[in-house]
Amino acid sequence: MTLPFELQISSPELIVGVGALVLLLVGAFRGDKGAGLVSVLAGLVLIAAGAPAAVGPLGAAFHGGFVEDQASVYAKVAIYLMSAVAVVLGNGWLARLKSGKFEYPVLILLAALGMGMMVSAGDLISLYVGVELQSLALYVLAAFRRDDAKSSEAGLKYFVLGALSSGLLLYGASLIYGFAGSTRFPDIAHAVAATPSTGVIFGIVFLICGLAFKVSAAPFHMWTPDVYEGAPTPVVAFIAAAPKLAAMVLFARAMVLGFPDAIEQWRQVIVAVAGISMAVGAFAGLAQKNLKRLLAYSSILNIGYALMALSAGAPGGVQAMLVFMVLYMIDVTGVFACLTALSRNGKPMESFADMAGLSKENPAMAMALTVFSFSLMGIPPFSGFWAKFFAFKAALAAGEWQIAVFGLVTSVVAAFYYLRLVKTMWFDPAPGQVDRTPWDAKAIGLAAALFSFPVVMPFLALLDPWARAAAQAFGFV
Repeated sequence: MTLPFELQISSPELIVGVGALVLLLVGAFRGDKGAGLVSVLAGLVLIAAGAPAAVGPLGAAFHGGFVEDQASVYAKVAIYLMSAVAVVLGNGWLARLKSGKFEYPVLILLAALGMGMMVSAGDLISLYVGVELQSLALYVLAAFRRDDAKSSEAGLKYFVLGALSSGLLLYGASLIYGFAGSTRFPDIAHAVAATPSTGVIFGIVFLICGLAFKVSAAPFHMWTPDVYEGAPTPVVAFIAAAPKLAAMVLFARAMVLGFPDAIEQWRQVIVAVAGISMAVGAFAGLAQKNLKRLLAYSSILNIGYALMALSAGAPGGVQAMLVFMVLYMIDVTGVFACLTALSRNGKPMESFADMAGLSKENPAMAMALTVFSFSLMGIPPFSGFWAKFFAFKAALAAGEWQIAVFGLVTSVVAAFYYLRLVKTMWFDPAPGQVDRTPWDAKAIGLAAALFSFPVVMPFLALLDPWARAAAQAFGFV
């Protein structure tokens, strides 16, 4: 029996959605004692969803509201794999705190479901539904430790500021619908094929502002440092990786498919946001002493590079953005996995002072964090160098040399705080003995470090053509 095409094309989301509901029932009957079982099953659900996402049929369904193409396939495989890693990382962390909750893997599944819808959004309605489904799950995850004041504060700030961004997103979508007469991206592109009206341009600006919040681009970054610092570390590892990739793919889909003839208008806004993000991420990060807050500003900086690539508005720009986001996702996941694994006397190591002398007490973790620091700096031949290489190359090819030069300057400035971490780990005296590192977080951190090391070159040989095919899916000729 052949399934209807709509069910075939949306099978990854159906697997994740049904899996989340079933596991919610399993957890409700077994209680927190079943947290380990639910986590294992959640990982299997995500792997099962990744298979049809990779090999399933391509096309559009539900009157064009849901699109499966090479771009969505590229993003979904990465998102589901990262979500499975987040389940493993969080389950082990919660088990060590003796506060395992079955809700954690279920919320990861619901967030992954929202991200799957985001990268397959074919109109403004599915765009909003995907964004909100992902966001609601992330708000709860950020405040997952209800007995911790910082975690509760992080979740509340994320929720309140997220509501503001949703308002901006909806207002922009309503303006675009009002002036274009449709919510579908191809119809919008046809309606604004001539000179875009002032109302459409205003709608684009508001839409960009709403999406910029989701990727924590400045000046819509105000939630990022507090959420990164206060939320549980495994949750931050998830927030910093998969949702950013999903939002950037959605960013590209909305701009390139919805407004191909308004590229000069939306490119100016994205270049401005990219420049502000680079400046805020580089200079504000210099004053940080808490590593999680520092990584928040690092993420703002790196999103600036991704937006710089997207502003090229050509296949090379989208391709560069896709490669950049996957390589950055590996780096940031590895960093937070290392932070999850490290503690002294039962207290998490989250400051520069905590990292003093780490090379003498745990050389493997110190080496992994050093690799990530060099990669995030963009030192060749680490993966971060190739990520930035593609991004700067795309910007220069589009004639955006001013933002490329500014990006290079901010990259040099940001190198200070990465080098400061390396210096602290290798040359400062240790304040005390590091606790034994758990195998799950340590394995994830070391595996990510391998991908960031020159071993990444064979991986790039596969990733680059896949990203090129994904970029072509946006209708470039």
